[in-house]
Amino acid sequence: MPKETLYKVLVIGDTSVGKTSFIMRYADNIFQESYIATIGMDYKLKNINLENGKLVKLQIWDTAGQEKFHSITKSFYKGANGIILIYSVIDNNSLNNVKKWMESIKAQVPDDVAVILVGNKKDDEEMRQVTAEQGEDMAENYKLPFFECSAKTGDNLDAAFDKLVKMMLEISQTAKKGKKLKQKQAGGNSKCC
Repeated sequence: MPKETLYKVLVIGDTSVGKTSFIMRYADNIFQESYIATIGMDYKLKNINLENGKLVKLQIWDTAGQEKFHSITKSFYKGANGIILIYSVIDNNSLNNVKKWMESIKAQVPDDVAVILVGNKKDDEEMRQVTAEQGEDMAENYKLPFFECSAKTGDNLDAAFDKLVKMMLEISQTAKKGKKLKQKQAGGNSKCC
């Protein structure tokens, strides 16, 4: 039986950017044209079998984007291994609000949490307000990996999650190496008498 690693992933962003659709498409390969706004929090589980035989279980938390729920969302930052910050390419305000979301992330989570930026709804070219270059610039400003995705078609969702999982695994490995080094430096492995 493969060794299992559990990662807590938060999906955050303004209301109506497609967070629930994004999660439902990735976790269950389901898309609906409309959802009732998320009240508080909800989550989905997704298992990923890695090439090395390890099993990664993602606990993907869907957060409410409305301002009145931000205090609840902040409490869920604790223990997060990864964050997907989503804006909608058909809503320029949601891109502008990435700054507020990043301030919240920096205030609530340690530096060793993987974060990526996603522009959702790339399938809706007629309504597009945000160019891919604007999204790339925003991501570059915060030194984040960037993906444009479509929850409707599923385009690029796997690539975004694959990158996030890779980042979380790298952070875990670095933390383990650091812990072993500290133990060695503290004499944790030395034998006495």
